Amino acid sequence: MPSEQDAELDELRRRRMTALQSQLGASQMDPSVVAAQQAEMERRSAEQREVLRRLLTPEARERLGRIRLAKPDVAQAVEQQVIQLAASGRLRRQIDDETLRQILERLTPDKREIKITRR
Repeated sequence: MPSEQDAELDELRRRRMTALQSQLGASQMDPSVVAAQQAEMERRSAEQREVLRRLLTPEARERLGRIRLAKPDVAQAVEQQVIQLAASGRLRRQIDDETLRQILERLTPDKREIKITRR
């Protein structure tokens, strides 16, 4: 499982670096600035992974990993929600699978029901 997460993080870093380069223009970017930005991004992602490892039970981490593969934006929203809960002191214990499901239900919008009527 960690190798899939590492591969996904590498892909996200690559996308972020591409976005930064396109914003500032490749000719204007100093290689030391790029390296510093990349190092900062890696430090933040490592810190976030460690916080989530402490806050989530193994089952919840596994579920979040599967969600990350299917819907990265939803997984990122859940991660941010969990980190905010911890930062505000509202977590008394680790988040288990059932609690993670409840957070997911709150964050995901209601699905639209598609009804097909034949005539």
